[in-house]
Amino acid sequence: MELESPRGASPGQPFSGLLQQLTCQGTAGTERAAGDPALQELDALIEAADWPALLQEDPGIAQALGQVARTLGGQAAPAKVEDARSAPATSGAERAARVGAVFLQLLQRMEAARGSLGPAAVMAALCPAAPYIYIFSVTHCQERPWTSPASQEVAQEVLALLLRVTGCVSVSEFLRGETADQGGRFTAVMGLLRPELNKESWKNNPATKHIFSWTLYQVTRPWLSHHLERILPPSLLISDDYQNENKILGVRCLHHIVLNVSAADLRQFNRAQVLYHALFNHLYTPEPDLIQAVLECLLDLFPVLERPLQWKATEPRSSGPCDDVLQLILTHMEPEYRLLLRRTYARNLSAFIERLGILTVRHLKRLEQVIIGYLEVYDGPEEEARLRILEALKLTIKHCWPRIPCRLEVFLKALLKMVCDVAKDQSLTPEPVKAALLQEATDCLTLLDHCSAGQVTSLLTKAVQSCKDDKVLDCIRKVQELSGRTTKAGT
Repeated sequence: MELESPRGASPGQPFSGLLQQLTCQGTAGTERAAGDPALQELDALIEAADWPALLQEDPGIAQALGQVARTLGGQAAPAKVEDARSAPATSGAERAARVGAVFLQLLQRMEAARGSLGPAAVMAALCPAAPYIYIFSVTHCQERPWTSPASQEVAQEVLALLLRVTGCVSVSEFLRGETADQGGRFTAVMGLLRPELNKESWKNNPATKHIFSWTLYQVTRPWLSHHLERILPPSLLISDDYQNENKILGVRCLHHIVLNVSAADLRQFNRAQVLYHALFNHLYTPEPDLIQAVLECLLDLFPVLERPLQWKATEPRSSGPCDDVLQLILTHMEPEYRLLLRRTYARNLSAFIERLGILTVRHLKRLEQVIIGYLEVYDGPEEEARLRILEALKLTIKHCWPRIPCRLEVFLKALLKMVCDVAKDQSLTPEPVKAALLQEATDCLTLLDHCSAGQVTSLLTKAVQSCKDDKVLDCIRKVQELSGRTTKAGT
């Protein structure tokens, strides 16, 4: 296609027509190289144009800019998964950097025109192109396999300039709009991503899942509720993948939805139950990072699932999803020998006990076995699992104290054995960690003493006579002092 030079274009020929011709020329060839003549000509055309006059006189400018942005974004997109092996690692980043330079040129000219014409005229022309420019920026602004420092820098500059031209102070405002009633560009961006977010195609473009998740995180309540039908299916789709990385990403998207969509909207059409079952199934996978993400999400989903109901004292309280999840966690915890999983389970156990409160007594038998088993096992220099289990034991004593005296002997033996083990520990465990373990054990023994009407203090008095370890004696004396002090205070 023969194109007239942009600088020599006749005044009567619409500028939008030249842009569309250059766009067609850029997509007609088989090469995707960003340094082709059409791209260079487009850059020169943007630089030489009288933008204030064009925005006022050329009615097709908005459509043309949208087509240009769409084409440039397509040229800068990462290679598809099947093509990535054969393409050089640096070619895509170089192409993105050059395309980004063209976007910068365009936005700079639009910003200059904004000063003379006002925001309305510029925004009307830029509206179709803005979502494409945004997707380009998000695709390349972070460190990814298809980016380089140069392409990241250009993409970040493009995004910052796009926000400035559109009059937005943040990406969140760009996507959601200035107020809850004023629509932003989230719908347009999701509309462009939608064809790539189905079961057959979402893995073709390696950037799609990152664009979707990063965009989702920028929109919070109350705006996110308006887009629930657009964001929930892709999040479930990504979380249901066989790759652990994608599962975690999908679960984090679901967690953001749970935190930022109203409970009423989540309960509608049984969405909350769908979320719960999708998350619950992940608890059977032995991946610590995934388990951590799932448990955090479930803890925030429980208030949506378990609506407050008026309980009649004559009827037993029905169990709920939180009970089911805790039961499964305890089942997995008891025989678990892998340290990372043990730490993950122990890290989240206290939150479940805190949520159930007195209803933890339903699980007390198995919880007792898990606590005793975890107190016996050395957990490495940081002792995270044992510290977390001691925290869980304290909460269990506080919430279930009427049922604790009958288990006093079991817990007392386990705590004293752990105190002796820590006192004799000659490993690489730092002294602050040992001190934290002994302090937590002291707190648990003190609580046990309160629950048992002073039985612990009485039993420890006999132990003092035969004990010769200074650290153990110090722990016992602290328990006696604390128990005596609280008793005098009337607690």
